[in-house]
Amino acid sequence: MRVKEKVTGLFALPKEIALNLPLITTTGRDEINIENYKNLVEFTESKIRILTNPGMLTIEGKNLVLKQVTSEHVLITGKIKAIQW
Repeated sequence: MRVKEKVTGLFALPKEIALNLPLITTTGRDEINIENYKNLVEFTESKIRILTNPGMLTIEGKNLVLKQVTSEHVLITGKIKAIQW
């Protein structure tokens, strides 16, 4: 186990903050919220690619819309078919 992971467990810190990992929350198949991302790489109605610390995250679906984009999170709505690393 790496030092950061040990410290995270010892102090009960959220992993996404301590290890700079994305926090991905889905609401059914119609909404996905990604916190702690690096960059929005590609956006079409059928595919969105987002760069995160562990790698590229790809969301595929239909009628995908970037509902909200801030420096902290991206909110996507539409018919989500796949979430892939």
